[in-house]
Amino acid sequence: MRYLRIILKSFAAVLVAAAIIFIVGAVVPRPFWPVEQKPAESQSRQVLLLSNPIHTDLAFPADPDVLQRLSFLANDNFQLTDPRIKWIIVGWGGRSFYLETPTWAQLKFMPLMRGITVDNSVMHVEPAGDFDTAQPHIERLSVSADAFDAMLQNVVSSFQVDASGNALMIAGAQYGLNDRFFEANGRFSAIVGCNTWTSAILRSGDLRTGFWNPMPQSLVWSLKRYNTF
Repeated sequence: MRYLRIILKSFAAVLVAAAIIFIVGAVVPRPFWPVEQKPAESQSRQVLLLSNPIHTDLAFPADPDVLQRLSFLANDNFQLTDPRIKWIIVGWGGRSFYLETPTWAQLKFMPLMRGITVDNSVMHVEPAGDFDTAQPHIERLSVSADAFDAMLQNVVSSFQVDASGNALMIAGAQYGLNDRFFEANGRFSAIVGCNTWTSAILRSGDLRTGFWNPMPQSLVWSLKRYNTF
């Protein structure tokens, strides 16, 4: 019984510590000092933050300059030239969990373990048509042209490329007809996850987030708390 009490107390201490870190990570802003606000007239581009209970994506408008910057993704099996495309949705995540868990019903032990330890990373890209952006899980972010360019450049830099500068598509990896997965830079872990990647992209666009946002809920809260958009 004494050992059981020690185990339970240790487990409780870990839970309390995790809760404190989670709260502090959201409450302490990053960067700590407020970012200089751009003039209102420079708030000319829009980016969407899409979230579900565990993951966040970013959506960039399928404007000509965006499609040109992302042209290195295209090949015979994946094109971004369809005029019905209005948004390009991108996200970063752990290779095993991302590729092997399209739905919760397909959750497996090994992808889960790799997701909470260390794994290679992948980028997920999904072209989308028009959709209602006034939904509870979507944040519409207005940023300056310079901030928009910086965010898009950091997204582009997240992809691995070959000697010709083309993205490395993962053959046969997709959830539906239109989306694709690509090899990504960086290692995925419980500390550096999909939502911390999203946070870093947002910060590159002069937006403030929490210091550490492992979950969508803390990221969205800190984004609303420390920015006006």
